[in-house]
Amino acid sequence: MNEITVIQNKIYEIRGQRVMLDRDLAALYGVTTSALNQAVKRNAERFPVDFMFQLTDAETENWKSQIVITNSITMGLRRNPYAFTEQGVSMLSAVLKSPVAIQTSIAIMRAFVAMRNYITTTTTVTAELSEIRAKLALLERNDEENAEAVNDLSEDVRKELDNIYEAIAALSVKIPKAQHQRRQIGYKK
Repeated sequence: MNEITVIQNKIYEIRGQRVMLDRDLAALYGVTTSALNQAVKRNAERFPVDFMFQLTDAETENWKSQIVITNSITMGLRRNPYAFTEQGVSMLSAVLKSPVAIQTSIAIMRAFVAMRNYITTTTTVTAELSEIRAKLALLERNDEENAEAVNDLSEDVRKELDNIYEAIAALSVKIPKAQHQRRQIGYKK
C-alpha cells in the first residue's frame, strides 16, 4: 500500500466531516499522542471548533466498533480522542515544525485531495448513471407503447385483410356467372 492509501484509511467521517484522529496523526508525525495534544493545547487559538473537536462517548464507541477495538485499555484510550478536520491537520504542520511533520502534512493534504477528487468523480459517475437509467426507463416505456400500438395496428390490418379476402372471394364467385351470360366475341363458325 502506498503512503496516500495508508493515510486515507485513517480518515473517518464523523459529524458529517472527514477527520483524522489524534492517535493516528501522532503516529504519522512520529510523536506520542500526548505530545501532539500538548502542542495543540499550547496553540489553542490556532484550532477553532471547525478545525478540531473531541469525540463524544457515543462517537468514540461507534469509531471503536468500526475498527474492531475489543480492549480500549491496551489501545491507550483513556479519554475520547480529538478529531482534526483537513484545516486542523494543516494547522498541525505549523505547530509541529519538524521536517517529518512538514513531509507528513504534505502527504496528508495529498490524501485529502485524492479523497475529495475520488468522491467528486464518483458523484459525477453516479449522476450520469442515474441519467442513463432514467433514459433507459423512458425508452422501455416507449418501446412498450410502440409494441401495443403495433398490436393494435396488426389487429386492424388483420381485419382489413380479412375484409379484402372476403371481397375477393365474393368477386371470384360472381365472375364465372358473368362470363356465361356475356356474348362471346369473335368469328362464328
